[in-house]
Amino acid sequence: MKTQKNIGIWMDHSIADLINPNAAEKKHSITSDFTSETKEEALQRSENLMHNKRQQMHEAFYNEIGGEILKYDRVLLFGPTNAKTELHNYLKKDLHFKDIIFDIEAADKMSDNAMHAFVKDHFNN
Repeated sequence: MKTQKNIGIWMDHSIADLINPNAAEKKHSITSDFTSETKEEALQRSENLMHNKRQQMHEAFYNEIGGEILKYDRVLLFGPTNAKTELHNYLKKDLHFKDIIFDIEAADKMSDNAMHAFVKDHFNN
């Protein structure tokens, strides 16, 4: 039987911390390019431009996370915002992700050790 490869991703709209429960390294992060400075700059031009820019940058952020997710069989998405659900809905449209099992849970901001323990506990149960 093939060993299942699992990963946990704590995320909000600005950062995704990828936590492999079996790796020595605690995590690695992917950061969104849509910052408050980008938002302010786009808003000065027009609100419509700001929304378009946000959508494009979120898609790029989600694509980058998706590239990492493809290496795994089971994924835990957790965090305080609805970014985890948005990512899941975005990836569901792509057939590359059809065989990957997603679990989604709400969670507050956590320390690195707490995130690692949360992911480890989730996959051990």
